[in-house]
Amino acid sequence: MDKLQTAATVLIVPGLREHVAEHWQTLLESRLAKVRSVPPLETDKLDCNARVRAIQHQLEQIDGPVVLVAHSAGVLMVAHWAAQHSAQIKGALLAAPPDLDAEWPPAYPSSTTLASHGWTPLPQTALPFRSIVAGSRNDHLASFTAVTRMAENWGAELLDLGDVGHLNPAAGFGHWQQAEALILQLDS
Repeated sequence: MDKLQTAATVLIVPGLREHVAEHWQTLLESRLAKVRSVPPLETDKLDCNARVRAIQHQLEQIDGPVVLVAHSAGVLMVAHWAAQHSAQIKGALLAAPPDLDAEWPPAYPSSTTLASHGWTPLPQTALPFRSIVAGSRNDHLASFTAVTRMAENWGAELLDLGDVGHLNPAAGFGHWQQAEALILQLDS
């Protein structure tokens, strides 16, 4: 299989569940020629500052432009990173961002827990690079209204994916072919 060629290096920024074998980000990583991924944290997996440092560490290893590809809490990590750092970011695909003000199902951390680990307040300023926020209309972690508000605050293009749940294996997504086209769009 030929790997997808990009001018920029793609940096995968997973969410809190990190690397899941059947997740579209993991599958995408195997299909790209120039790619890196933020590795799993060894300790305190909820520490937002540690996750921001992990993004920065990966970016310091990359020469040239980067396209960020983040999912779920990875999107929030990118927003926090962009508020504190800068790099040669060509664009960002920000898929299924969760709403920190929403009531999440019991299997997820509470808003109080996330706040105590540095996730709030979420940066609301425009991102200093082109970005696409891809949102679902039936995501159990964020209403489409909340996703729309995040995209507007970040100065991002909003892509309505329809009813795709949280765009993860539990919602029926393994390979997400549209991600490749969006990356090429950001890489142009």
